[in-house]
Amino acid sequence: MRRFFPLALALLVALPVAADDAAKVVDVSFAAACDGTEQRYVLIEPTAPGVDVLIALHGHGSDRWQFATSDRDEARAARDFARARGMLFVSPDYRAKTSWMGPKAEADLVQIIAELKAARGVRRVFLCGGSMGGTSALTFAALHPDLIDGVAAMNGTANHLEYENFQDAIAESFGGPKSSIPDEYKKRSAEYHPERFTMPVGLTTGGRDELVPPHSVLRLADVLGKIGRPPLLIHREEGGHDTNHADATAILAYVVDRADSRGAQAPGR
Repeated sequence: MRRFFPLALALLVALPVAADDAAKVVDVSFAAACDGTEQRYVLIEPTAPGVDVLIALHGHGSDRWQFATSDRDEARAARDFARARGMLFVSPDYRAKTSWMGPKAEADLVQIIAELKAARGVRRVFLCGGSMGGTSALTFAALHPDLIDGVAAMNGTANHLEYENFQDAIAESFGGPKSSIPDEYKKRSAEYHPERFTMPVGLTTGGRDELVPPHSVLRLADVLGKIGRPPLLIHREEGGHDTNHADATAILAYVVDRADSRGAQAPGR
């Protein structure tokens, strides 16, 4: 039976957020529709009512608290941006800590979005993440373009068939190694599905990133430009596996502002 934990039963927690962040922080528990397990996400309420949500996906080895509390530039920028724009901020476990947007993580995020729209009146959904989270944001946007109004991916990969790090964790998430189920790895590789990126896209990469090399994201950005859907790509040739606050803010602003522009041109998207 599909069960939901009402928001009223969520646990209110005190978090080490910035002093100027007066928003309410809620740790939400829900029953996953795909397997009945208890799953969680952090929700930070905007100080003013909002109808948009920014969903932030954490990196490998972390969980929902990374983007909700971390001082990393990527996380601070996402929280700062959501607060400045009056957006709900949601940071899900998505099957932490080795998520990689496998089938169960995907199902959880689809469920979270549906419930946010039903219970909170959310109108637009923006997705971001760093590292594994950047990879997963691209994967989810390619799988569910109808659910995402903009995606900002920092230091991720767009090609699971060529990516070689964290293979044990990815195999567990995807249901087997790429040698056994290559179609599943291709399905979750954004580079093979550029036509599905119907929403604005922002990307950051580092030329010296060895943990998640930038090549597949650079190729994806090139193809998106060629098919008339140019992303904002910020590539730092001397950069490593991180994104600074200014660059993270820039790609978030790009996807939301482009979505605003589209909405003004075509109401009711």
